[in-house]
Amino acid sequence: MLDLGTTSITIVSVIAVIALASLAVAFVLRRQVLATPEGSESMRDIARAVQEGAAAYLNRQFRTLALFAVAVCALLFLLPGDAGIRVGRSIFFLVGAVFSAAIGYLGMWLATRANVRVAAAASQQGGRAEGARIAFRTGGVVGMSVVGLGLLGAAVVVLVYKGDAPSVLEGFGFGAALLAMFMRVGGGIFTKAADVGADLVGKVEQHIPEDDPRNAATIADNVGDNVGDCAGMAADLFESYAVTLVAALILGKAAFGEKGLVFPLLVTAIGAFVAVLGVLTTRVRGEESGLTAINRGFYVAAVAGVVLATIASYVYLPGSFADFAGGGLADHSGDPRLVASAAVAIGVVLAGIILWLTGYFTGTTSKPTLHVASTTRTGAATVVLSGIGVGFESAVYTAGIIAAAICGLFLIAGGSIGLSLFLIALAGCGLLTTVGVIVAMDTFGPVSDNAQGIYEMAGGMSGELGGADEEGAKILTDLDAVGNTTKAVTKGIAIATAVLAATALFGSYADAVATALAEPGVHVGNDIIAAMTRYDVISPVTLVGIILGGATVFLFSGLAVDAVTRAAGAIVFEVRRQFRDNPGIMTGEVRPEYGRVVDICTRDSLRELATPGLLAATAPIAVGFGLGVGPLAGFLAGAIGSGVLMAVFLANSGGAWDNAKKIVEDGHFGGKGSPAHDAAVIGDTVGDPFKDTAGPAINPLIKVMNLVSVLIAPAVVAISVGAHANQVARIAIAVVAAAIAFGAIIASRLRASRVDEEEAGISEVAAAEEKLQEAPLR
Repeated sequence: MLDLGTTSITIVSVIAVIALASLAVAFVLRRQVLATPEGSESMRDIARAVQEGAAAYLNRQFRTLALFAVAVCALLFLLPGDAGIRVGRSIFFLVGAVFSAAIGYLGMWLATRANVRVAAAASQQGGRAEGARIAFRTGGVVGMSVVGLGLLGAAVVVLVYKGDAPSVLEGFGFGAALLAMFMRVGGGIFTKAADVGADLVGKVEQHIPEDDPRNAATIADNVGDNVGDCAGMAADLFESYAVTLVAALILGKAAFGEKGLVFPLLVTAIGAFVAVLGVLTTRVRGEESGLTAINRGFYVAAVAGVVLATIASYVYLPGSFADFAGGGLADHSGDPRLVASAAVAIGVVLAGIILWLTGYFTGTTSKPTLHVASTTRTGAATVVLSGIGVGFESAVYTAGIIAAAICGLFLIAGGSIGLSLFLIALAGCGLLTTVGVIVAMDTFGPVSDNAQGIYEMAGGMSGELGGADEEGAKILTDLDAVGNTTKAVTKGIAIATAVLAATALFGSYADAVATALAEPGVHVGNDIIAAMTRYDVISPVTLVGIILGGATVFLFSGLAVDAVTRAAGAIVFEVRRQFRDNPGIMTGEVRPEYGRVVDICTRDSLRELATPGLLAATAPIAVGFGLGVGPLAGFLAGAIGSGVLMAVFLANSGGAWDNAKKIVEDGHFGGKGSPAHDAAVIGDTVGDPFKDTAGPAINPLIKVMNLVSVLIAPAVVAISVGAHANQVARIAIAVVAAAIAFGAIIASRLRASRVDEEEAGISEVAAAEEKLQEAPLR
């Protein structure tokens, strides 16, 4: 076991203190947000309804996921290995899950209180700057909390377990990733079911504004923004932070020994200072765009991160690879300080390029989005086709940039596989030095979106439908458009971290397999079982693994989109029913039943999230035990390759459709109420599950499958070629895992059939009632 010297223990202890200081900064920013005015009584009433709906949903979701987390914790303890490591891994699995849930809940809680404050600020003098400041500092609270809890968890594990910390941190990262995936899927289904239902009935059928209080789905839509974009994305970025740290510490220990275990923590600790700098420097000046101010804050933070990380590497790391105690690169030439600094810089530059590229493909002033908006003149079909084209094209460029970064790191490593994998993980840590600003950028979106909805609904509920102050409405519309772009940007950066972390975890996976194959009693012969332990890409069975990995991403995405489709259908029928049964809703005399729509979204999202989650957890088990560790490596490669392309395609298509709708609503190509607007709304509703459900959920999916593979690799080797190999048990485990996955899918399909039959019955009854009402009196 690698022990830590006094200097390293001191440094890690200081990092733990920095983590606590980050949480203190988050508390201070939180107080600043809550100290701002809340606006009118009608605004506060709407905000309270959103707060109650979001809290009720997350409480029910956490009760459901708690049972699942406890079951997985028990299964982790059954994996082979040292008893102390297994206990620590299981405990910190729960810690990672709790931290991920806490970050998500905090993001939701504060966002549902900041939205009304942003709405109130918009009608005041200097409303644009003040509204942007409140929204961004709300995200700053969540960003500092991500940094604080991520650093605290990793530092505590290193202090307690020292050289065994990487093995325990596998559990910490797995808990964070698994819960984030469930929150991403469940929250995404909730928010997009409400959003699609509200748009299709409200805008297209009834021709009323997006956040008109006469639409029964408006409260659910605002609730969904918080449980999906705030809670889900905050948890997603936290798990990105945790999993990237896990990969860096595992590979750092192998490459640099003791210093490799500490240096990634130093780089991410720098992120705490960078986050504070980014949040404090993001201020809207005069009439400039909020996006300009946010980009400026990000780039200032990015430059500061590179400079501080370079200083840390030259102060902490030795000048020669031969000087590392316990590392495996003593014969490698070059200066490790320069190599480490370059890796961090590449990670930060990668984030900056993705920020620019995603903004180009989804921004309201960029050519791709303007092109999508122009196609609204020829109908919904051309809008959908143009958005798909933008998504496909942007996915190629983004994937190419990520691949170029990985190739650059490989070249810097001089072709050393072990060092290049560590540098990839270190680049991920460098990218995440800006995570505080990235989370703030993401939270900015749903807060400004909610603020716009509250502002418009408050005007309607006070008897002044559409009578809200035009200047305040314009400010909030502009902030919402900025938020659409920042959400798309953060999704792109999250995808990049997923690819870097997953690629780096290949190193830990290979190390886990190699260690297991070196155990006494393991005998690799020259038969079919032996072929299952090799990684040859030209091997047919490894190629099968690659195909299955890519297929799993497609299946997962399809299940997520289909879940939104079913849930949105239920919302459409409910909103239509309310308009039909209560004519007073359209005249403003009757208040819609908002609670019924919130209940439907909650019920359907919690019912649907199990199927994609079980697929992610069981697919690697089925492939690993069924085909072996070689095909399982191919499975991970296939999932990463198809995952990065699918995630960027879905996110950027949806972002382009959303902002194309904003362009039309600003008065271009016919404006609101025109046929072009109806076409733009259709494109936006198609893009909603793309960008806010399926696309973002692929990030934690990739990392969950990687971590499951790392955890089960020793067991797969032991049961395949170990001293007590048991091929019958191996096949039985694979069959059970596959049965769970496909059983969940079949159950989902059966549920869908029942829902379709129920909805068909409802529509037939409604049609019969309409005919009776229209029949002439005899």
